[in-house]
Amino acid sequence: MSTPAFAHAPDAPAVPSTPWRALVLLTVVVALVHLVLLGAAPLWPGAAPSPPASRFVTRTIVVAPPEEEKAAPPPAPVQQPAPARPMRQRQAAPPKPPAADARAADPMPAAASPEPAAESDAAAESTSVAATGAANGNADAAAAPVPIEEAPVPTRIPGSVQLNFDGTASRGATPYKGYGELMWLQDGNEYDARMTLKAFWITFRTQHSKGTIGPTGIEPTRFADKRKSEVASHFVRDRQQVVFSNNAPAVPLLPGAQDRVTVVMQLGALMAGDPARYPPGGAIALQTVGPRDADIWIFKIEDDEKVNVLAGEFVARKLTRNPRKPFDDKLELWLAPELGYLPVRIRQTESNGDGVDLRLRNQAAVRR
Repeated sequence: MSTPAFAHAPDAPAVPSTPWRALVLLTVVVALVHLVLLGAAPLWPGAAPSPPASRFVTRTIVVAPPEEEKAAPPPAPVQQPAPARPMRQRQAAPPKPPAADARAADPMPAAASPEPAAESDAAAESTSVAATGAANGNADAAAAPVPIEEAPVPTRIPGSVQLNFDGTASRGATPYKGYGELMWLQDGNEYDARMTLKAFWITFRTQHSKGTIGPTGIEPTRFADKRKSEVASHFVRDRQQVVFSNNAPAVPLLPGAQDRVTVVMQLGALMAGDPARYPPGGAIALQTVGPRDADIWIFKIEDDEKVNVLAGEFVARKLTRNPRKPFDDKLELWLAPELGYLPVRIRQTESNGDGVDLRLRNQAAVRR
């Protein structure tokens, strides 16, 4: 039995050759087309890509060493909660003793009642003027001023007279010429005094005082000061008060009190009544009432001086009232013994340096 040259495996399926070859060919063509496109991409017209875009670049990133760490502030101490304070039992206040009167039970603050304080101050001054001057730093207090007395003191009241003065006033650096006139009228029981200041024959200030003559000398009842308008002070002796027309608080009236006009005449009357009582180096204290207030004026008694005025040459006793408080005026008086201690010169200086200087031109006796 013979064997065939070509034998086929039984049941082997037949694979068509043409479709398989076409698939392989298509795959090869597609791969070639992709290669061609990728290789020819740089040849397309347009902006050329940057060199890093056409190749793979490896970048090295250098990391800077970290800065030195700043010293961190120390942590804030943790506040411990304050231990709770033990509660104390409120103790009952001891009972107050019964008040002696209504004022003690319900006291009024001192600032709400200035008048009693003023009265006590005035009483202290009337008791010891020297102590008051020392408390205010006044050197005149060392002169041991004659205390204010309720008992009658020797006085010699001058008779009615008219004193005419030549005046020089200063306001700033400008001096002014003027005139002064002191009219003093008295009949032994009552008096009337008027001080007038004039410039260019025009009266620009008048001070007027009225009252009686009593055991202590001159005792004013009313004082008025007039410039553009008049302001007055009243000496209410039955109530021992000085009352002001401008509604300022009333002040106690002290023994021997004077006003701005009569203080000059009273000083002369005291010295004429007993010259040995007021030697140089001493002082005289008088409550002096103005149009709006009252204060203790202390006059230091100085040595005699020669004074030349139009009325003549006089040996006069000088008295000086120095300022005791801010804005006080300085007052200097020259009283001539040969004229019964009438003033031959009066000089008043304000705190800013302005002032007036009156020098006696002549005197004339007058009848009331």
